[in-house]
Amino acid sequence: MAEDAVPKTFRALVESAERKFAKVRDAPSYGRGPNHYFPKVFKAYMKLWDYQQKNRSKLVESGLQRWEIGEIASRIGQLYFVQYMRTSEARFLLESYIFYEAILNRGYFEGSSFKALKDRGLRFKELRFYARFLLVSLILNRWEMVKLLLDRFKALVEDSKAQFPDTTFKEWKVVMQEMVRFMKVDSAFSNTRPLRYCAIFDSYPSSLPYVARFHAKKVLKLRDALLMSYHRNEFAELTTDTFRMLQCLEWEPSGSFYQKQTVEFHDNGTSTDQSATSGLIDINLVADMTDPSLPPNPKKAVLYRPSATQLLAVLAAICDELPPESVMLIYIAASGDSGQTTVPHKQISGSVRTSVKLNTVHERSNYFMPETHVNGKGSSSHPSESSIWLGPTRNAGSNNLFPADLIPFTRRPAFFIIDSDNSHSFKAERGEPAALLLSPLRPTFKSQSESSADITQNGSQFTLFLTAPLRACWQIFGLTFSDDDADLMEDAESIVSGAFAEWETILCTTTTLDLVWAQVLSEPLLRRIILRFIFCRSVLTCFRRREENDHYVPVCLPELPDSVSPNSGIVQSAVKKLAEHLKVSHCFRFDGL
Repeated sequence: MAEDAVPKTFRALVESAERKFAKVRDAPSYGRGPNHYFPKVFKAYMKLWDYQQKNRSKLVESGLQRWEIGEIASRIGQLYFVQYMRTSEARFLLESYIFYEAILNRGYFEGSSFKALKDRGLRFKELRFYARFLLVSLILNRWEMVKLLLDRFKALVEDSKAQFPDTTFKEWKVVMQEMVRFMKVDSAFSNTRPLRYCAIFDSYPSSLPYVARFHAKKVLKLRDALLMSYHRNEFAELTTDTFRMLQCLEWEPSGSFYQKQTVEFHDNGTSTDQSATSGLIDINLVADMTDPSLPPNPKKAVLYRPSATQLLAVLAAICDELPPESVMLIYIAASGDSGQTTVPHKQISGSVRTSVKLNTVHERSNYFMPETHVNGKGSSSHPSESSIWLGPTRNAGSNNLFPADLIPFTRRPAFFIIDSDNSHSFKAERGEPAALLLSPLRPTFKSQSESSADITQNGSQFTLFLTAPLRACWQIFGLTFSDDDADLMEDAESIVSGAFAEWETILCTTTTLDLVWAQVLSEPLLRRIILRFIFCRSVLTCFRRREENDHYVPVCLPELPDSVSPNSGIVQSAVKKLAEHLKVSHCFRFDGL
């Protein structure tokens, strides 16, 4: 009976930890209230991990499999990742990576490959491990690891289809395809500057004194962000656009961890201790990987394809708990095209429907009241055209997000980014003052054949400008990037950095800067987005096209100073210098020079 005590205790600890884990896994990823259950579930898994280490030999004798150890470690890694998504604290993401990497190196699932041939449940556990580790590695920009994991994941999916012909693995094929798409879109730029805020690249010595002296009547800190994407044919919960915005709203560590490490594996992807019985994973390594000199990352709630009511409920929860003297960023990426066959008020070439002609925004206008198109009876004849689409179909407004829906959230300081082919409908009236960046209704490409590219394949061009402006330029001009272009990219970065430093000085010294922008200008993450918007607007305004209209140009409300407008000589000269460097001057028209 004494021999049975150890495995019974172990199984009881496993069941207890899993019950606690389920409560954390299903907890919402938003809200500032402390999650008191996280320490409990973490303690339960640490107790379980410690117990299996101390009683390894007896557990192995009783039938403990290596994959069971891997499953415990995988749950701990997942637990850390869930907490990272709730708090945006990088240390949790790093801990998650440590556990997943140890599972791979020690081949915990590989040791049960023969059993996996007959056990579908075990095969699903292995697939989930690879999918989760891929996501963590992707967010950490560990591209070498991503490549290795993707190759292993592909092989495992193909083997699963052969071994279990009666089981569909469609969802795993979708995950694989999404990861391949991520690699195709961003891996070419893996050796360029990070998307995260990096002091080396994103702070400009010439403008630092002006930033330090800048003072507004009210200064706000970015504490919370909501990132939402809803487009047809999107399957990954972390889409290309939300992935880019997620990183753009974080600080790049300056410690040793962020430096790219060389991944070394044997041919089978495991290390030499695969046959060892040790289950030790150092859970304190992250102490040396955090950077105490950096500000905390703003908390981010990432929503994948929510309904309009779900989006508004999360916004209400975040707004209600927003700390004093704080601003929240709301990023909404969605289509304004219902996909229906109704005849739009106005059409342009291509498949994207534009909104009807918008009224001029006057000085005292409010931005979020939806524009109505009045028929002879005084009612709105096209109500859905002043909204964006959050659902499979437009159904009596239940799947539409209207500009008026956002009015209640302007009672707290807010910074809105609306990325949609109907974003300009949000130029109507609003409640309280709020910062508002609206995407163009159509993307811009040098080659007309690229203009019909599916946004879900490469992500939004506007979001790319706000997160990686030079990559957006490469996309516009159809340029391909390789390591041979590193010097070209570095010189282009210098041109853009010099321009941003000059524009930053202008914003910090102008007397006509609206209070809405002034109160967030001291926040580095938001200031960087504002500078990139100025750059994006100038590039797209000066670009030569067959048809000239406002559909191709982003909008900001309230207006930024004329000194940084697209027609400003200072702004145009920087774009011209970049165009000459990239040998694409013929694509532009500079009226202000």
